[in-house]
Amino acid sequence: MLRQQPLMGLVRFAASPSGRRDLRLAFRKSPAAQHNSIALQSNLFRTFHTPRRRAQAFNPSAQCFPLLLRPCSKALTRSINTKPLPQKKSALYRFIYRSLAYTGFFILFTGGLIVAFFIYDASTYREDLTFSDVPVSELALNPRRGGPKNLPIAEHLVDDEDYPEMSTQKNKPKLVILGTGWGSVAMLKLLHAGNYHITVVSPVNYFLFTPMLPSATVGTLEFRSLIEPVRRIVNRVKGHFLKAEAENVEFSEKLLEVSQEDSQGVKQHFYLPYDKLVIGVGSTSNPHGVKGLENCNFLKTIEDAREIRNKVLLNLERACLPTTTDEERRRLLSFVVSGGGPTGVEFAAELFDMLNEDLLKSFPKILRNEISVHVIQSRGHILNTYDEALSKFAEARFAHDQVEVLTNSRVKEVQPDKIIFTQKDESGATVTKELPMGFCLWSTGVAQTEFCKRIADKLEVQTNRHALETDTHCRLNGTPLGDVYAIGDCATVQNNVADHLLTFLRTLAWEKGKDPETMEISFKEWRGVAQRVKARFPQAADHLRRLDKLFHEYDKDQSGTLDFGELRELLKQIDNRLTSLPATAQRASQQGQYLARKFNKLAQAAPGMRANQMDYGDLDAAVYKAFEYKHLGSLAYIGNAAVFDINGLNFSGGLLAVYLWRSVYFAQSVSFRTRILLAMDWSKRALFGRDLMNF
Repeated sequence: MLRQQPLMGLVRFAASPSGRRDLRLAFRKSPAAQHNSIALQSNLFRTFHTPRRRAQAFNPSAQCFPLLLRPCSKALTRSINTKPLPQKKSALYRFIYRSLAYTGFFILFTGGLIVAFFIYDASTYREDLTFSDVPVSELALNPRRGGPKNLPIAEHLVDDEDYPEMSTQKNKPKLVILGTGWGSVAMLKLLHAGNYHITVVSPVNYFLFTPMLPSATVGTLEFRSLIEPVRRIVNRVKGHFLKAEAENVEFSEKLLEVSQEDSQGVKQHFYLPYDKLVIGVGSTSNPHGVKGLENCNFLKTIEDAREIRNKVLLNLERACLPTTTDEERRRLLSFVVSGGGPTGVEFAAELFDMLNEDLLKSFPKILRNEISVHVIQSRGHILNTYDEALSKFAEARFAHDQVEVLTNSRVKEVQPDKIIFTQKDESGATVTKELPMGFCLWSTGVAQTEFCKRIADKLEVQTNRHALETDTHCRLNGTPLGDVYAIGDCATVQNNVADHLLTFLRTLAWEKGKDPETMEISFKEWRGVAQRVKARFPQAADHLRRLDKLFHEYDKDQSGTLDFGELRELLKQIDNRLTSLPATAQRASQQGQYLARKFNKLAQAAPGMRANQMDYGDLDAAVYKAFEYKHLGSLAYIGNAAVFDINGLNFSGGLLAVYLWRSVYFAQSVSFRTRILLAMDWSKRALFGRDLMNF
């Protein structure tokens, strides 16, 4: 018992709070003591981890006390272990070890990805034959003839029976979409499959990402990175695609005349029946009555971009020939852009970047000294639809890059070797000038296609020479309600608020039991009229915010009421303030999304309408609201810099703005495939430069 007393003192000291603190301070000074103390403390505290066990252990008369001698003895035995600790490795050794470990993990991970890719690639090849017996309607192979021109009528298509989903759509309403632009593709992406028998008709079988088209003209992006096969998009809704061109429409018989060349080069015409027809054929460049536009290049299609690329590089190659004179070299290297809008400005910026960054890597240095880029703009500033500060920033950027901007200038004639234009000087006098040029891009507004002109000639109410006029539900004016729609650059929404005044007043007069032409309305009734105007013309909502101010302003006789003439004058002023919707990709996309949602609603409500015999009248207005355009902003690339005009928030900058500009268009790209290709092209330009070759 006497031999146990010192051990009990040690146990009590080590288990007490003060003892633990003193032991930590003592062992902290010696690394060996730290190692040995771990065994002692862990053994003691594991043994006495509860108050009850601790009380039994410290009681000399307790039965369990002899049992504690063994763990305590083991702890004391381990505490005097003098085995040396492992030596700590140097920082260089740890760095090399970790680097090799990370490299090994990276190699294993990359190798796994490569093996997985090859396994997937091997699974895409097929050895078995994929053809099988397919049922095809006799009317699809031998269509009946009819219509005003006695042409074949494609009531059935050869792929109507390809899938069960297609078979169930044969008896659905026939929806025909013309074009594969922004509006048509946006519509196809939101339409619900199974509601309509959808057929897309277009002379091209791809969707073109037009905002990035200037980048493809100089090799920054490849052509395939901007296009997406439209059949993949059509397949999502189990629709049909015909690579053909629309010629005319027979509205009374709901027949679309379509043509396509056969294998012999002969145009074959046929009819395509429709229940709903959506026209989204785009537009062409506006000539503005200028002579010699056959000497210009345009930038609307992928073929235009390829022609521009080939011509620019051909001029560079010809300028290197020893037989080319100095005057001829300067002319070949004079590049003129007619039009200071976003397309013209971005092309001029992309062209300058290519000539400044990649020309000296492959061509003689004298070419860089002889090159000149000119932008001709009819207004006082380029990018005149943007904020004035952004326009001035773009002009300053071009001045820094030695891109000449000729404002207040109008082109009179384009000849093969020069361009003739007029320009106002500081005194306001008009001066005629000449500019030698080897290349000219014409980018000055939009005009109707030949198909749209034929449509407008058949409808007396179509008086606009630049686009087809629609109402606020995107329905083509002059056609039966709910049959024909027009979206995108080929159409414009008619905001004739004043012309609908009698309709608004008739509704109000019918409710009040008065004559609409002699009725006078109070301020309360004027608020009701304003609500009807906003519902019918959403774009007029911004001009109808201060109803009280408008009421008192046009109440000429201060009678507290508005008569027919005063109200008509008020709505005319609103008409004058309303501007046409911009011919941009975002407007076409919003219209396509709007029609898709409305058609989905119409298909959903169709059974109830048929049950209630509601198959006439303004069904669009009964099911869905009018189209309202929401401007999301404008942006433009101006040569290693970019400008942004987003709902009053205007900013510009250098490369950071360029990366933001790229990010916006990268996100808007139509598919994951095109996003991957865009990223690869931008990376390729950074690593290897642009490809300066024509083919």
